[in-house]
Amino acid sequence: MASAQTFVIVGASLAGAKAAETLRAEGFDGRVMLIGEETERPYERPLLSKEYLRGEKPAAKLYVHDEGFYTDNDIELLTGTHVASVDTGTREVTLQDGSRIPYSRLLLSTGAAPRRLLLPGADLPGVRYLRRMGDSDALRAAITASSRVVVIGAGWIGSEVAACARQMGAEVAIIAPDAVPLERVLGPKVGAVYRDLHAEHGVDLHLSTRVEAIVGVGAAQGVRTTDGSVVEGDVVVVGVGVSPRDELARDAGLTLADGILVDEFLRTSAPDVFAAGDVAATWNTMYHTRIRMEHWANALNQGQTAARNMLSQDSHFTPYAKLPYFYSDQYDLGMEYNGYATGWDRVVLRGDRYGREFLAFWLKDGRVLAAMNANVWDQGDHIKALVRSCATIDTDALADPSVPLADLA
Repeated sequence: MASAQTFVIVGASLAGAKAAETLRAEGFDGRVMLIGEETERPYERPLLSKEYLRGEKPAAKLYVHDEGFYTDNDIELLTGTHVASVDTGTREVTLQDGSRIPYSRLLLSTGAAPRRLLLPGADLPGVRYLRRMGDSDALRAAITASSRVVVIGAGWIGSEVAACARQMGAEVAIIAPDAVPLERVLGPKVGAVYRDLHAEHGVDLHLSTRVEAIVGVGAAQGVRTTDGSVVEGDVVVVGVGVSPRDELARDAGLTLADGILVDEFLRTSAPDVFAAGDVAATWNTMYHTRIRMEHWANALNQGQTAARNMLSQDSHFTPYAKLPYFYSDQYDLGMEYNGYATGWDRVVLRGDRYGREFLAFWLKDGRVLAAMNANVWDQGDHIKALVRSCATIDTDALADPSVPLADLA
């Protein structure tokens, strides 16, 4: 690549930071600009709802790179900087202060933002969301000072925050419309494992329950459900999902589809513009569908693939082919999930579900779409091979711990 070229990355996220790192590692000697709204240098978010929230890991453990990395690698890191617009015609990025930055190639890694509740009382002090490091700092202080925490939502963020709050000594209630935590992703059978886990740790579960309002005088004091009952709490945490931050792309005229639409090479609908991470709705060649993943591994790996493709010409592009992956830790239950399943006709369990050492497999038409290992740490490679094989599996053998997974794949 000619040194006169400028590669701009909007979004100083994990995906953006790994893209900048990869550009330099691959030998690009042009200008690299990494622009982020937060005042912090790029950091990883998973610990914000786990060890960092509990105060067990310091901020230093979150950062993607050491403080001197960007200067040492001639990467221009602009923190606390808002990008106002992107012009794909003139190939320019305009900052909030009106300054314009021309680009040769552009990566959008703008991430996602928490969905806000549009209910009475949602703007009361004491209502909290979790996305940024500062959110986690404020939530830790609030939980420490509180007598009772109410979590709205039983997805990953809601469940992990509830677990942390209990481990920090607070009384905790969860309110969610689903019959079990994580039902949308894991289904009722595996979701019941998490229901029982939280119940055993003393969480007050209000499942199959909808919220009508957040109540309080001057500050949040509880949540009123649609049946008229009030669940009291002086901290209310909202964890009802996130939305892709695709405003820049929309205003620039890029094609959207629940995020920024990109092909398997992470290219958007505009020439020389790429997208990666939470904001990218990526064509997956294995599942033959578009997938937008809101998890750490996706940001980590897509940032690197996007950077390599920014350096390439069309005939040498590399498809993004990583198997979708995420993990969660709640109390003493750790899990990893590989694959992608939004619809299935069977869930097969192998191992001790009640002892919480098991594998779970989501199948459709006999094929394993996704699998999860819960407190079982020596089967990861076999699980990935099984999912990638796309083979029709004997479900009795799949459920039988005496049959090696390697034989099934």
